[in-house]
Amino acid sequence: MQDPLSIIHSAVGGDEPFYRLVEEFYKGVEDDKILRPMYPEDLEAPKERLALFLIQRMGGATTYSDQRGHPRMRARHLKFPIGLKERDAWLLNMGRALDCVSEFQPHRQVLEEFFTEFATFMINRPG
Repeated sequence: MQDPLSIIHSAVGGDEPFYRLVEEFYKGVEDDKILRPMYPEDLEAPKERLALFLIQRMGGATTYSDQRGHPRMRARHLKFPIGLKERDAWLLNMGRALDCVSEFQPHRQVLEEFFTEFATFMINRPG
């Protein structure tokens, strides 16, 4: 059985929709009182890393791993206190970002399931 995420990159036409998704996501982060303190002042590096990770996970180029090694996302985020409210804020902002990029609409259910599982996996603190 094929991983349904692995076909999204080609289905949406390549990298560009992922960069738009990330831009929309970080527009939300900029004003989010829960998430913004977790990020550096300059958001360009986190934007690039998220875009490259999503591109790779959705069947595109492996640039993320080529540059940074295995994703190890949970380990990379252990320094940030992530509880339910952080997870929920992340999911809210990602959902709003998905609303803004029409190419992802046919894949919305699969993406929402992935993002929910992923964000829940990142929880490293109670509450």
